[in-house]
Amino acid sequence: MKIKFLGATKTVTGSFFMLETESARFAVECGLFQGPKEIKERNYQDFVIDPKSLDFVILTHAHIDHTGLIPKLCKHGFKGPIYCSHATAELLTVLLPDAGYIQEMEVERKNRKLIRAGKEPLEPIYTAEDAVNCLNQLRSITMDEIFDLAPGLEVRLRDAGHILGSCILELWAAEDGGKLKFVFTGDLGNDKQPILKDPTVIENTDYLIIESTYGNRLHIDVGDRAAKLKEIIEFTMEKGGNLIIPAFAVERTQDLLYDLNLLSKEGLLDPNIDIYIDSPLAIAATEIFGRNDDFYSDETRQIVEQGNHFLELPNLKYSRTQEESILLNQKKNNTIIISASGMCDAGRIKHHLKHNLWRPESTVLFVGFQSKGTLGRRLLDGETLVTIHGEQLMV
Repeated sequence: MKIKFLGATKTVTGSFFMLETESARFAVECGLFQGPKEIKERNYQDFVIDPKSLDFVILTHAHIDHTGLIPKLCKHGFKGPIYCSHATAELLTVLLPDAGYIQEMEVERKNRKLIRAGKEPLEPIYTAEDAVNCLNQLRSITMDEIFDLAPGLEVRLRDAGHILGSCILELWAAEDGGKLKFVFTGDLGNDKQPILKDPTVIENTDYLIIESTYGNRLHIDVGDRAAKLKEIIEFTMEKGGNLIIPAFAVERTQDLLYDLNLLSKEGLLDPNIDIYIDSPLAIAATEIFGRNDDFYSDETRQIVEQGNHFLELPNLKYSRTQEESILLNQKKNNTIIISASGMCDAGRIKHHLKHNLWRPESTVLFVGFQSKGTLGRRLLDGETLVTIHGEQLMV
């Protein structure tokens, strides 16, 4: 077995491993690079390997830093199957076209500047149409069952507890008359988190390839997360402002709904507070969460079976259209807006920040990882003046 590390090395995004055995050449992950400009520029470079040479790809989960260059891989000649869990496949039907749309919008903006400067325009890394075209190569495989993907090569997907459909990959390869085991963790979830099952315990392996995004620190003890959310809501509403929450469309948004549902059920959330999910992608992902209860923990399944679905709230509203999103800018108080992107670099969240960052009575709450170089990271690091859509804003 030969393994090449082609991404997520010396940076935390762009996961891409190329593996080669006597019978197959394949990839694990094919992720988009995210973060500072010099990191994102890697997305425009040619692949180090020929996409046509790969027999298949295996994905551990749907996050774009693990899957976001799949459409580019297919656009440049990869024709094989893409194996993943059924929930990952379903999430990718909305995540990849959305990523393609973002590429198109980003290049359109860059090209306006290039054309004015008399320079050659860029092409997007891939388009939304390219992303849609690659979806028919997705092949979902059953969790916890061993499959033969090539002669002398077996794989099994185990629960990683990171996001809906996330998997640890166990792989057995015939080697010198014996068999070696390799484990790719993908991104691992924590134990005892709401909604999802705990990560599966893997008892043995010969080689372990493990994510290390948080390898240089300890996780912050969030304690009673719902209680802390309640404090922040009450603090903001008493000031007379809005609570703006940049949240990843997948997992973080649903975690927030779980906590808000818990507060509502216990009578600790004012029913007069308007709660909006303002992200078509987050709305679609939330609907997919509702259809895939086989990934829920036993506790969550029990709550749902008792008739209290954690994704439902009496004061929850979905903002689907651009017109509905614009109307939210008129909201000056008593409103919680959950919007994407989670790192504040794109999407509707930038409009909500533009209308609320400078208001001392409003609060911006970060609930997810912020990569170096992103607007979210700059805000967390304490910048007091930022530019959004060409306008300087006081923080």
